[in-house]
Amino acid sequence: MKFVVFIAKRYLLAKHSKHAVGLISKIAVGAVAVASLSLFVVLSGFSGLKAYALEFTNAFDSDLVVRPLEGKRLMLVSGQKDAVLALGGVIQASTMIEDRVFMQYKDKSRVALLRGVDSLYRLVTPIDELLYTGAWFRPESDEIVVGYEIASDLALPPRDYAHLVSLYAPIPGTNMAAVTNPTNAFNKELVVVSGIYEINDQVNDRYLFADQTTARALLQMGEDQVSALVLKTTPGADLDQLKIELARLFTQPVTIKTRIEQNDALYKMLNSENLFTYLFISLIAAIAIFNLTGTLIMLVLEKRQNLKTLYVLGSDLRDLRKTFFTTGLMMTAIGLSIGLSLGLLIVWGQAQYGWVPITPVLAYPVVLSFTNCLIVLVTVSGLGALASLLGSRRVTERLLQ
Repeated sequence: MKFVVFIAKRYLLAKHSKHAVGLISKIAVGAVAVASLSLFVVLSGFSGLKAYALEFTNAFDSDLVVRPLEGKRLMLVSGQKDAVLALGGVIQASTMIEDRVFMQYKDKSRVALLRGVDSLYRLVTPIDELLYTGAWFRPESDEIVVGYEIASDLALPPRDYAHLVSLYAPIPGTNMAAVTNPTNAFNKELVVVSGIYEINDQVNDRYLFADQTTARALLQMGEDQVSALVLKTTPGADLDQLKIELARLFTQPVTIKTRIEQNDALYKMLNSENLFTYLFISLIAAIAIFNLTGTLIMLVLEKRQNLKTLYVLGSDLRDLRKTFFTTGLMMTAIGLSIGLSLGLLIVWGQAQYGWVPITPVLAYPVVLSFTNCLIVLVTVSGLGALASLLGSRRVTERLLQ
């Protein structure tokens, strides 16, 4: 093996009798470097976009949410919330009431999803940090916080006490088909917008937040009834075990979801896009790296007389092939080291200094991660090994005759 490595180093580092072979060898190493650089930068950029998208979702969704398996109301009896907080791994718990309501402001109206929350909600999900304008509603007040899209649709300004927003919800048990006077079929609450949040288009266009007392009055829910229980857990908590322990505390059937499960479609979409991006860039990298095969074949032809001499002196065909395979691996390692080093430098610089902006105030997000480094190492090494194997197969007994 030492003999194989020694000869491989000589073939890689020594001057070539033909200038073209040396130039093509450098180009092959450069192609590996460019492929490694491109793959790492693209993966880091996509990881940055993924983290940026999930940053807002994570501020909206809790670590765990408990909802009734059937119906809209979860019974939360006295002491049950304390029992939940006593579980290992649970930091904070908050209740929320949720249902569709009809909104009307001046001559404009639309439907939205009302989420009535208590004072602990902001300790579970820091949504108040994502306010676009205004402030979070005050406890036990007739104030609401709406999404940017809702505010745009209704032309809602914050703190317009001269023109209040009307919220309507059907009175539970009302047969809407038999209603003759709509005012007798709906509960109504007058509220004012205290703030506008901005997360993403889907959330902005769907939710409005109000104090739980306002939501209870509008939806006619009892003090022991909620729509869901949201929980904040300790970092690294065993969520699967926690879900089992939580289910035992409720007498009615419940469904318990983690943050990922709450956004299952989003995570699947992001993972699919990540896979497609990886495969597409890997295909381009493969085309570049397989220049290595042609380089090794040219190197074999240049060293044909040397190979004949080594063959006559006792080297077998397998060792000669290993020599060029090792040469290819060395070229791959050099190109990979150069490309990955440059990639790390570029991604670090983008993360620190924001060289490439999306907007004047927002730099293109990137994530410098060990996982992406490992993916590039495995992908480029694998492609380089395959290209080297194909090139080394050019050493045949017929060539050595």
